Amino acid sequence: MKDLSVSADHSGLPRGIDHVGMTVPDINLAIRFLEAALGAVALYRNVTHTQPQQGPQTEKILGLPTGSVVWEMCMMSLGHGPGLELFEIHGPDQRPAVRACDFGVQHFAVYVDDIHAACTRFTKAGGVLLTEPQGQPSLEAGPGNMFCYGRAPWGMIIELLSTPSRSRFDDIAPKPRYQPPARHEEQ
Repeated sequence: MKDLSVSADHSGLPRGIDHVGMTVPDINLAIRFLEAALGAVALYRNVTHTQPQQGPQTEKILGLPTGSVVWEMCMMSLGHGPGLELFEIHGPDQRPAVRACDFGVQHFAVYVDDIHAACTRFTKAGGVLLTEPQGQPSLEAGPGNMFCYGRAPWGMIIELLSTPSRSRFDDIAPKPRYQPPARHEEQ
């Protein structure tokens, strides 16, 4: 078997983001919200409450405080982007979702073709919009370029955005900004 730890064929640079992990207070509520609001699909649960992960090794692997229990984990698919890995973890001193001014990952953004329809789905699923959709500012401004931030039921911030007019920023960047390919299935 070939040793994959050292390879002359690869530089060690990532291909891209594989998944984003997030801790939620109720995994079933989060799954239902992400399915309804964003058309996400639950792929599999690799930890369930019948066999939770806990103890010193789990605490060390995930950097958890002593006494934490990984109750459930679920990998979800979201359009053409990276996966969303949901964790329901119970432990001491849990805090609410971060605010935009706190250190760490503060939100993730999903690309939508119709921001008004996306905002309607988001709120019908139980999310709360922080504002109405508005035009992108500064260098990202252009015809049809809009964004809107909202909060998921557990407090995490999710951005809905559309940037069909990309020339102002793509023309000056060393490479084009990533844009997910169009969806072909009805969601």
